[in-house]
Amino acid sequence: MSSLVRDEADKDGTTGGGAPGGGAGGTGSADGTGGAARPEGGAACGRYRREDLARAAGVKERNLRYYQERGLLPPPRREGRIGWYSEEHLVRLRLISDLLGRGYTVNGIGELLRAWEGGGGLPQLLGLERAMVRDWVQEEPVTMSTAELVELFGPAATAEDTRRAARLGYVRIDGDLVTHRSRRLLEATLALVRQGVPLAEILDAADLLQAQAAALADRFVGLFRRHVIGPEGLERLSASQLDHIAGAAADLRPVAGEVVAAEFARAMALRMEAEVAELLGRER
Repeated sequence: MSSLVRDEADKDGTTGGGAPGGGAGGTGSADGTGGAARPEGGAACGRYRREDLARAAGVKERNLRYYQERGLLPPPRREGRIGWYSEEHLVRLRLISDLLGRGYTVNGIGELLRAWEGGGGLPQLLGLERAMVRDWVQEEPVTMSTAELVELFGPAATAEDTRRAARLGYVRIDGDLVTHRSRRLLEATLALVRQGVPLAEILDAADLLQAQAAALADRFVGLFRRHVIGPEGLERLSASQLDHIAGAAADLRPVAGEVVAAEFARAMALRMEAEVAELLGRER
């Protein structure tokens, strides 16, 4: 890999795709819209300006102001003329969007939030949201110029491969910069290309893998919804029940990955045994 390849994500705070590869990556547009928000001082600080908070939550700024006016969202913390929003604001915005998507009205959401706050369950509810949606993906991004991309893949990568990688969500191109959010997946792709596997066929396999992984995730989430959360959803659960579900969600994260890895390893072993047996049979 070229020594010029950057190890960090886009300096301007946008995130997403990268070099063509059969690994998961963020999506985005060439003009930089749709990227992740830029908390001041880095993601660990968890501080957002208004426009960054709206972008991270996937809402329009005017909706954010409306939610504040209706009492659904607390005001930001002021530092001089700047209002800073926190991770709690982001989680609450996502919760509001989820409830709207499930058919609740703004008034209904306000009543629901006040009821949870009055019963002491809102912190647990927000903690549950964090436990269920965060930290599933922990990958190191790699950013490079398009010239470095060409140098890295050589003639094996075509412009169409790059476009297809973008459509699959593996690639983000921002001007002359290309970002792959997973160093592991980028290196795995390079290893296959260097063994002579066409990049187009790697992308075929990646497309299939995405579909099957999505189906498997649907199955896991369905099991969790039916047997851990229960048929009535979250609305009638107590604070202690919400805490229990948050713990179960945190426990599920490593278990799900281990189950998939173990089953795939077993399937690969069986398939390779069959392949070797067939090859040896032909040699005889």
